[in-house]
Amino acid sequence: MIIAIDGPVAAGKGTLARRLAAALGYAYLDTGAIYRAVAARLLREGHDPEDEEAAERIARSLRMEDLNAPELRREDVGEAASKVARIGNVRRVLLDFQRNFAAHPPDGAPGAVLDGRDIGTVVCPDADLKIFITASPEIRARRRYEELRARGEAADEATVLADLRRRDERDSNRADAPLRPADDAHLLDTSNLDIETAFRAIREIVTRHCGHWPGQAG
Repeated sequence: MIIAIDGPVAAGKGTLARRLAAALGYAYLDTGAIYRAVAARLLREGHDPEDEEAAERIARSLRMEDLNAPELRREDVGEAASKVARIGNVRRVLLDFQRNFAAHPPDGAPGAVLDGRDIGTVVCPDADLKIFITASPEIRARRRYEELRARGEAADEATVLADLRRRDERDSNRADAPLRPADDAHLLDTSNLDIETAFRAIREIVTRHCGHWPGQAG
């Protein structure tokens, strides 16, 4: 079983997707980390994030362990990743990476949960279940600001909101795989939900869709 979870930055999709995968006993892939890993190496090697040749070279050499690099959550890496994601050749290379994970979940897992921006529309359009998680820009900016402060990074909430709006605009209007809900996706707005309430809501979506809870854990 493949579950596709999409949505904009700081909507809560990563936390919810990770918890859902653990509860189901499924493999989990944060596809945003793939682009962040490419972006992190580009920055580390001194390349412009929009250097298409360098980005494609790095994408072709990507390994699963690269997704655990500690700098992936940095704000500059996230901004660079949004630019990398606009490069068509990089998207095509990483598309194979993601589809292979979904079709062959590691460690014999009975299913996979993938989260990102275009899982339900492009990466796995035939996914068994699609969920689009969103929240208002202001709420997402507050969450992102608090996350940065908790990590000890200097942050200004107004600047975070402006950056988030720019990233939303870029992600939603790129020519290749823009951010949008799949036509058959279940929508979940987490603006007024804490993480526990949001997780109960996503469990209900899964249970209702399948007719039962398909996992053995959680």
